[in-house]
Order: sequence, then C-alpha cells, then structure tokens
Amino acid sequence: MKSLAMVAEKKYEGKYVALESFTNNRVVASGKDPLRVMNAAGKTGVKEPVIVFIPKENMTYIY
Repeated sequence: MKSLAMVAEKKYEGKYVALESFTNNRVVASGKDPLRVMNAAGKTGVKEPVIVFIPKENMTYIY
C-alpha cells in the first residue's frame, strides 16, 4: 500500500522540509530553522515552496 505521508524518509524527522508544491512532494531543502529552509528553497528556483515540519516517530506535537 502506498504511503499517504507527504515525506516518509526518516532522515527528515524533527526537521522543517520545503516541498516543491502540494502536488509535487519533491524535497528541495530541509533543516532545523524554517526561515533558513525557506531561503534555501528559494535559491533552488522554487517560487512558493510548501514548508512542513516532520515530527519524530512516536512523538506528539501540539501546535
């Protein structure tokens, strides 16, 4: 069965990830600081990246 997760790779757990768009979940940048991730994504040529936080496995986050 195909995963419904936008990003399923464990190396991104606990980090912010910039995706190319909502329909293209190619990771263009990642890191601990969302502003730096946004700036790094812009340098790849992506005009409006989607920034998401990938929680660590078995952790509960309250926003």
